[in-house]
Amino acid sequence: MGQNIIKIKHVKKIYQMGKEVIPAVDDLSLNIRKEEICCLLGKSGSGKSTLLNLIAGLEKPTSGEIIFHKKHMERMNEDQLASFRQKYVGFVFQSYNLLPTLTAMENVTLPLIFRRVPVKERNELAMEMLKAVGLEERAYHKPHEMSGGQQQRVSIARAFINRPEVVFADEPTGNLDTKTTYEMMDLITGLAKKHKQTLVIVTHDLELSEYADRIVVMQDGKIDHIEERTAEKERGSL
Repeated sequence: MGQNIIKIKHVKKIYQMGKEVIPAVDDLSLNIRKEEICCLLGKSGSGKSTLLNLIAGLEKPTSGEIIFHKKHMERMNEDQLASFRQKYVGFVFQSYNLLPTLTAMENVTLPLIFRRVPVKERNELAMEMLKAVGLEERAYHKPHEMSGGQQQRVSIARAFINRPEVVFADEPTGNLDTKTTYEMMDLITGLAKKHKQTLVIVTHDLELSEYADRIVVMQDGKIDHIEERTAEKERGSL
């Protein structure tokens, strides 16, 4: 760890609501290091999810630079951003974002379809990932046949199947009970460490931030302070 994989320089994201101008991210600069677990922590409205969307290329900044993998994301068009995300990025969302008509296996293979991986290979990789998240027996079940925790495991398998360099997790346990929350956090952080990936987690939950190597505390679209966690709290590993 140490080398920067993402550099955010003087980034602003301004929303216009009628005559009101709302700076969701306000002149923010931050480096995210290769292979670190970085937590963006803050209350609702602090700008943490907007910042994550900007870094991931889901939204464009109003001004400033976002350099990810030595490429300027703010200069890319939609097609370039989509291609970039397919290559380098995985997502875990609070609402799982699974396609309801597809099985767990089919949902997990989606990123591989976009990369034109042959059917046999992608099915083998998907089953491998479903095993890794403890869901091989649910491979042919659809989302409505699974619990919230199981659906989130499918979402995690999908996020990690490409071995992306960076995984973004936006309130990944927001819809889960406490026991399942810690299981999911162990799973996400365990996979990221095992495969030497960078993990950026957005949460409002102070306890979940303890999984991070570094906690970036946000308030009113700015960084309030950054906590370096040298003595990591040991939790269950995969």
